[in-house]
Amino acid sequence: MLDIAANVIKIFALAVIATAIAAIWTPLLINFLYKHQLWRKSARTKTITGDQAPVFYKLHKDNETRVPRFGGLLIWVTTLLVGLLFYSLSQISDNAWLEKLNFLSRGQTWLPLFALVSASLLGLTDDILQVFNRGKYVAGGLNFTQRFLVVTLIGLIGACWFYFKLDWDTIHIPLINDFYIGLWYIPLFVITMLACWSGGVIDGLDGLAGGAFAIIFGAFGVISLTQSQFDLAAFCAVIMGTILTFLWFNIPPARFYMGETGILGLTSALTVVAFLTDSVIVLPIIAGLLVLESGSVILQLLSKKIRKKKIWLCTPIHHHFEAKGWPAYKVTMRFWLIGLILAIIGVAIKLLG
Repeated sequence: MLDIAANVIKIFALAVIATAIAAIWTPLLINFLYKHQLWRKSARTKTITGDQAPVFYKLHKDNETRVPRFGGLLIWVTTLLVGLLFYSLSQISDNAWLEKLNFLSRGQTWLPLFALVSASLLGLTDDILQVFNRGKYVAGGLNFTQRFLVVTLIGLIGACWFYFKLDWDTIHIPLINDFYIGLWYIPLFVITMLACWSGGVIDGLDGLAGGAFAIIFGAFGVISLTQSQFDLAAFCAVIMGTILTFLWFNIPPARFYMGETGILGLTSALTVVAFLTDSVIVLPIIAGLLVLESGSVILQLLSKKIRKKKIWLCTPIHHHFEAKGWPAYKVTMRFWLIGLILAIIGVAIKLLG
């Protein structure tokens, strides 16, 4: 019982420490981003697939060229720093609490941390290309095909590690049992990675993506805790803590945007965490907002292709409500509530299983 209490204290303490460290260096990051004007030099007039986006351009033609990207640096750099800090302290000190606060472990957190950092670095490259208007995308950066291939490669590496290195070949279906899928584990992992990444289109309103991901990682932190994966729960708590600091500076009016360096890293880490907790079946519920956002884009494209008409005024769907005249904060807060309800339902289903 005492050990469980100590681990719960560890999880909450690391979340608070990560929040504080992120808050300390955020002013330095903001000053750097504004000093070097690290924002888009021209607003997007087309979607990533090359279609015209007049409604989006009208709604965001000003803030896209005045607010810096790279806010995701705050999340993954702080997570990496906190992890390395307490790992180093645990190696040079005999203090029991310093050793306890180390959450880097081969069995639980090496994989999600690697996914977070490696994918974030790739996203950082894309953000740099966009800011300096380099690349084949209309406003700079990687085009859809390039991004798709990069995410697929990351997913394939993770899938092979789980299947060949860890010998994972089953998925858990709540209220039923483990289900053997064999080699199909690899394509399932890749598809899940792509699906999570496609939900990254949620990064379109001040505070929306930050709140959504804070809820999602908080939910997986609870699941990890119930499975006694305390280091993984701490990892989720640290990410949630850094996101809360990000939100402080991202709620209207945003001081920076998350950018691809945040979205790509978070969605990649989320995929790994979902598989490590054997929760891939409830992932679409817990991350329901991401499903809603990417689903709206897919349905809009299909409708335009088949019916030659739109379903919504603009996608992802949060822009539809913007176009209808809803204030951005109203859209964001209502989406947060929907995300919280879905996360609670997903966690409940997983725990019942």
